[in-house]
Amino acid sequence: MPPPPGYDRTRLAACARSIADAGRALAAQGWTPATSSNFSARIDAGHIAITVSGRDKGQLDEGDVMVVDMSGRPVDTDARPSAETALHVQIYLRFPEAGAVLHTHSRTQTVASRLFAPAGAIRLQGWELQKAIAGHTTHESVLEVPVFPNTQHMPDLTARIDAWLDAGKPLYAYLIDGHGIYTWGRDMAETRRHLEALEFLLACELDLRRLSA
Repeated sequence: MPPPPGYDRTRLAACARSIADAGRALAAQGWTPATSSNFSARIDAGHIAITVSGRDKGQLDEGDVMVVDMSGRPVDTDARPSAETALHVQIYLRFPEAGAVLHTHSRTQTVASRLFAPAGAIRLQGWELQKAIAGHTTHESVLEVPVFPNTQHMPDLTARIDAWLDAGKPLYAYLIDGHGIYTWGRDMAETRRHLEALEFLLACELDLRRLSA
């Protein structure tokens, strides 16, 4: 008889439902084209639930969500997690309060990532909707979203993110050049709020660039 998996299956089922619900909503907005994107939720201190690689995010069910440990290794399954699992794990380890992570590929996010890549970050200031991001209570604050170079070698990318954090810079989300956005929150509801607010703010910045050209 195999040993117990070491995590709460009831909690896993709840995480899988929240991930599937988010997948349907975000796919309906066109933010997860061609099976792109990956989503996760914290099960406990040692495990996360994450989407299985290559699944249509608009048609997720509980079987499309698997468990990995905090080293990114599959637990109790032969399924293959996203190639970017290390980025999810990094967020949970660096932010103990994080309960969910969403990574999407909307057109707005992808275009903004290319446009602002040379600057290395997008500086958001003066927008009322910045207050939708946890920790921001005024439009007068500055919300800096870094843009990291894209790479297939995850240790290089996680090292850049660690360097940003180790320099004492706040981090609420980041873009990957030519790729998409990562954001997180205390639970799935807060994470979805962050994602929707950031999508709106990035679209506003792109509009300003077009209008001032």
